[in-house]
Amino acid sequence: MTELRAARERLEAIPAVRLGHLPTPIDELTRLRDELGIGARIYAKRDDALPFGFGGNKVRKLMLVAADAVGQGADTLITCGGVQSNHCRATAATAARLAVRCHIVANGARPERLSGNALLNDLYGAEVTYVATREERAPAMDRMASELRAAGRRPVVIPLGASTPLGAMAIALGVSEMISQGIVPDVIMHATSSGGTQAGLVAGCALYETRTRVIGVSAEAPAAEIRRIVLDLVAGIESRLGLHAGALGAAQRCEVDDTMTGGGYGVPSEASIEAQRLAARCEAIVTDHWYTAKALAGLVVRARRGEFRDGTSVLFWHTGGQASVFAQDAR
Repeated sequence: MTELRAARERLEAIPAVRLGHLPTPIDELTRLRDELGIGARIYAKRDDALPFGFGGNKVRKLMLVAADAVGQGADTLITCGGVQSNHCRATAATAARLAVRCHIVANGARPERLSGNALLNDLYGAEVTYVATREERAPAMDRMASELRAAGRRPVVIPLGASTPLGAMAIALGVSEMISQGIVPDVIMHATSSGGTQAGLVAGCALYETRTRVIGVSAEAPAAEIRRIVLDLVAGIESRLGLHAGALGAAQRCEVDDTMTGGGYGVPSEASIEAQRLAARCEAIVTDHWYTAKALAGLVVRARRGEFRDGTSVLFWHTGGQASVFAQDAR
């Protein structure tokens, strides 16, 4: 048995909780391709259509991460993010399904009127603590966990975006799912921020031995920062799967495009607004304003530059986030 085959078997044996239904569909975006005037085929992996808790890639990650937490005896999930965090919303939904409590530390002010993901967090029964800055989130989660343990509870802290080696391995399993659907694109483009999705896609393409190029489009951070995070996560995957360091070739496979960041996280750009409208009007696919739309904008710019040759294929991995379209502070 080869080293990679053994690693795949270990990956596929990891305990998971069922959240929604897999596989998520893959759609060919023929009208968008025609609008862009290219001969390459464009596909979308529709994790936005995952039918649980408004879907998204964070649900996929939580299938493994929450299973691990429950296996530890957790009765409370603690996590963090922005006020309109997709990850926080998915964690709140997961906690509701698993009959455990959810505590969220959100940086920013409590909205006067809850909308978008903040509204969903409330509907799912999560308790939200607001802090002023991102830097305050991790210490606040640690304090909360200590207080809950002192009260006899069993909390588990889930880091930002569930971007841990285990969370990333859930995305690697998504690559296997994509292959089983008969699509092995030349390029995958997706939004990247906390690094877990990109680490999973890079690791998955290596584990399942595809030549697919993975390009993460940053929503805010410099490429070097995201690349460091991704390489660390892939190293963690290699360790957990019993692979030697560097076996998945992340240093060569990890590409980050930070030309679409605009005003940073939570701030739409002209390019992201145009890409959002293109997807909606050509394919009736909705992206959020500042995360998935920026990744799609990166695809649009590269297509117009002629980077995707005739006869090749590019897949947009839609990581969700459409609930934030309905946030009052979205624009």
